[in-house]
Amino acid sequence: MKIAVIGAGSTYTPELINGFIERMTVLPLTELWLMDINPGRLDVVGGFARRMVLAKGSPFAVHLTLNQAEAITGASYVITQLRVGGLQARREDEYLGRRHGLVGQETTGIGGMGKALRTIPVVLKIAEDIQRLAPGAVLLNFTNPSGLVTEAVNRYVPGVTTVGVCNGPFGMKMGFLNFLKSHGRFDGDFDAVEADILGINHLSWCRGLNYHGRELWDDYLELYLQQESGAQGWDRRMVEVTRMIPSGYLGYFYATAQKVADQQKWPPSRAETVMEVEAELLRQYAEPDRIEPPPGLMKRGGAFYSTVATQIINSHFNNLGEIHIANIVHRGAVAPWPADWVLEMPCRIDRGGFHPQVSAPLPPVCFGLLAAVKMYELLTVDAAIHGDRKAAYEAMLVNPLGPQMRDVQPVLDDLLETHRAYLPQFWS
Repeated sequence: MKIAVIGAGSTYTPELINGFIERMTVLPLTELWLMDINPGRLDVVGGFARRMVLAKGSPFAVHLTLNQAEAITGASYVITQLRVGGLQARREDEYLGRRHGLVGQETTGIGGMGKALRTIPVVLKIAEDIQRLAPGAVLLNFTNPSGLVTEAVNRYVPGVTTVGVCNGPFGMKMGFLNFLKSHGRFDGDFDAVEADILGINHLSWCRGLNYHGRELWDDYLELYLQQESGAQGWDRRMVEVTRMIPSGYLGYFYATAQKVADQQKWPPSRAETVMEVEAELLRQYAEPDRIEPPPGLMKRGGAFYSTVATQIINSHFNNLGEIHIANIVHRGAVAPWPADWVLEMPCRIDRGGFHPQVSAPLPPVCFGLLAAVKMYELLTVDAAIHGDRKAAYEAMLVNPLGPQMRDVQPVLDDLLETHRAYLPQFWS
């Protein structure tokens, strides 16, 4: 089996390597191709990856390449984990929001829109290469904004099986179960618990935890509501009313003023913090005797990344039929929502593909926000692919975290100028 990783110069890559090593008895991986456009980072991260694999007896070969087509050709799975413009572009996204009094964040609000506009054309080219050079391969898209990018690929390169993947839902589930375990309410197999999470990426809600037919959610909520505040500091009344826990990113929508106020403490922004973390990680990865990821990798974020990636590949390749949360076209599984929407939801994964599980729709209090953000996503897809400034304007106008009406055009102009080097479709 050949697996290709596009954007393999990422500091996340060693975690992914460990995931494949841990599953080498069940996944017959023979070739892992690491591709990046940055030769310096690829040499450092790829060299470290090779030492990690060598230390485990070389169960598979690790190839490094700057050639995307070479990496993809003949692959069974292609993983995308790239960042167009690097961390400097992420920093620009954050400060773009701050200077306009808006949320400055890499996947949500106008920062997320900037990232999507830069990223979608690049990932579409990868999907087209898969269609041409690795027909039948599965594209696992970790590149943020994961759901929005996956929406674009499914609409414009529908011949490629594409699933958007995020460590967030898995992290939510682990947090809930650890909380239950610490209170003596659960001591079973975490992997056997199926979380009922529904929404779109970075805008989803958990409303159930099922363990072999036993529902754990009421126990969790009972304990949660006994606390002074929850892990995310959600308002107790909101949890009482909705009987759900939102993903952490919903804090940008439910506590916008606080998020904007917190930005006044910058620097450092999150991007600036990550720049420092990555500089140290790359220095450690370059150590010639290092064969294990350093503890500082956890500061980078992305916990459970390798677990999610390898679980999904394992369930697909070995026809296990496991239920995992992924971003997929729901195809009517959530009636009466439009069947062509990409949703973050439970899906059964086997050799036949990724099968969305029939799920009750979210209540109006959630759907109202979700629908507005989904319209923003669809307009952003059109804007990114066609360089359509009208669609970009409308996307920013409908985004609940966007600017007021009279500020939309100035903010959009600022965004397009800020990232001009990565947005040729808007400047041709």
